[in-house]
Amino acid sequence: MFHYTVETAKTFEDTLIALKESLKDHKFGVLWEMDVPVTLQSKGFDFTKKYQILEVCNPNQAYKAISQNSLTGYFLPCKIVVYEEGDKTRIGLPKPTVMMDFVNDATIKEIAHEVEDELISAVNEAL
Repeated sequence: MFHYTVETAKTFEDTLIALKESLKDHKFGVLWEMDVPVTLQSKGFDFTKKYQILEVCNPNQAYKAISQNSLTGYFLPCKIVVYEEGDKTRIGLPKPTVMMDFVNDATIKEIAHEVEDELISAVNEAL
């Protein structure tokens, strides 16, 4: 499976707050956020589902990865999505290990494992 996705009993808003705090504790910064319904509605689409995309980065890991292999920049920053599906709030991310398989570099695979483990921990702590 290319992604890691979990459900939480928290509200959408509480999930976003908890996730951002947890990411900070794991040394990831939120570089950018996209409020999907606001963006799509501004373009004339009737999209009301709560859906937020976060681009996150751990500068130390990004430095190690890009210094090792410039192609890793194609997959940075990492994305995490928070959305409602029915009456459930979900948090999901594409697994860095799967994405970095395209680079075909053993050292990058190790870095991707470290990043993935930290992101999954941050997500799980936000539940």
